[in-house]
Amino acid sequence: MSTEQTDQQWMMQALDLAQHAADLGEVPVGALVVLDGQIIGRGWNRPITGHDPCAHAEVIALREAALAVQNYRLVNADLYVTLEPCMMCAGAIVHARIRRVIYAALEPKAGALVSQLQALSLAHLNHKPEVVGGVLATESSELISLFFRRRREEQKRLKGLVQNS
Repeated sequence: MSTEQTDQQWMMQALDLAQHAADLGEVPVGALVVLDGQIIGRGWNRPITGHDPCAHAEVIALREAALAVQNYRLVNADLYVTLEPCMMCAGAIVHARIRRVIYAALEPKAGALVSQLQALSLAHLNHKPEVVGGVLATESSELISLFFRRRREEQKRLKGLVQNS
């Protein structure tokens, strides 16, 4: 199997985690950490349900992976995430020493790898992961768009109920 096919296979599983987040009312982002062909960490967005501003999918997956290997350094591990990571997550990726970051869709407002910053390419960093973008980007973008469209429709419906009462 080619690297591209392998990346797509793992990203499909990350998209399943993103759907789980959406089902819980969270912004649909999912992440996996893979080491030696095995998933060692899984995460989905939980800031709302967990009352935790740091509970991004990537952070949760990195925490689970670090526990699995009993080391905060995840050397030779790859992170698959359905949305371009933010600045907080980029910092966690560097500290964990992730080998490759593979993301699906761009995050034009807060993306810290390509869209707003190139955080993983900063000259002063002592670790620079490889970055691969656009793996199943259409599927991820559609999931996010549907989530926000449904949220806007629900807000309109609730606003209408309040106005009619």
